[in-house]
Amino acid sequence: MLGVTGQKRGRFLLYRDEKREPLMVIRDLKKYYPVRGSTIGKKKPIIHAVDGVDFEIYEGETLGIVGESGCGKSTIGRQIVALEKPTSGHVLYQGESLSDMSAGRLRKIRTHLQMVFQDSTSSLNPRKQIYDILAAPILYHKIVERDMLDEEINRLLDLVGLPKSMKYRYPHEFSGGQRQRIGIAKALSLRPRLVVCDEPVSALDVSVQAQILNLLKQLQDELKVTYVFIAHGLGAVRYVSNRIAIMYLGRIVEIADTQELFDDPVHPYTQALFDASPLPAPKLRGRQRIILKGEIPSSINPPKGCRFHTRCPYAIESCRVDDPKLIPVKPGSSHLAACPVVLAQRKN
Repeated sequence: MLGVTGQKRGRFLLYRDEKREPLMVIRDLKKYYPVRGSTIGKKKPIIHAVDGVDFEIYEGETLGIVGESGCGKSTIGRQIVALEKPTSGHVLYQGESLSDMSAGRLRKIRTHLQMVFQDSTSSLNPRKQIYDILAAPILYHKIVERDMLDEEINRLLDLVGLPKSMKYRYPHEFSGGQRQRIGIAKALSLRPRLVVCDEPVSALDVSVQAQILNLLKQLQDELKVTYVFIAHGLGAVRYVSNRIAIMYLGRIVEIADTQELFDDPVHPYTQALFDASPLPAPKLRGRQRIILKGEIPSSINPPKGCRFHTRCPYAIESCRVDDPKLIPVKPGSSHLAACPVVLAQRKN
């Protein structure tokens, strides 16, 4: 267990690792989108994609973010790499707010923050050869001199396990797994410190998924890069992550070290995610499970109080009113959960 120290801020009781300074700090991050379409005479409805999240990312670690579709995982990823500006709150990189930076400063910082996208096909220009795709950002940001460009591209291809002879091919000539390797090489071409992996293996065959996950771990060991790994599947996240944050409807409901989260999931939504996963041991298949009923509420009009109370088997009247904050599962713990009902039951 990491040594931590507490500090109150808004709805959250924040905890920070005393031994390390975070590479990135996210504070009360919110991102809202107006609903497209004509709403004459009415106020435009708003999608609450991310609605007040706080967490830290430490250098060299992999932070996994897990949740159902529409919970705000990918939106957080785009804020972290400054592809979008938050509606409110701050993304602090080495103490500087990305949204407050000048255009010139942000252009420089963006080389430190890169993203690997889920759809490798749409993230690569189909009209350009791999050489040109990799060369463009390197030349623009002056990572190496032009006379060293060939050597640098060969190095990148070698890093991701592709032969250098492939650099003059077009994206459509590669398999899905090979295209994702090229996407990883493109992200690494600017020598970033933090890479957001937005569901990088969800569109790949199972055998290829394992190869890409192993590649990401190998690259992290070699390059000391930090990852934010966004996914639906708990298996892939468990394999690559040091810590995992569970999201539901724009909020983080639980965050903990990976092993502790798997050994002792606290929030009912986290438990439901675990119960929805296939069980490898037949003797465990008869155990009682949490089976969620109903659909995820609309992010346009999220429920008051705890956002999970409409589907939670433990919900009581106060859950419909009180907005729970992340609090330690036990005193001094870095394992935080936003469910006072379950935490009270555990004390009894």
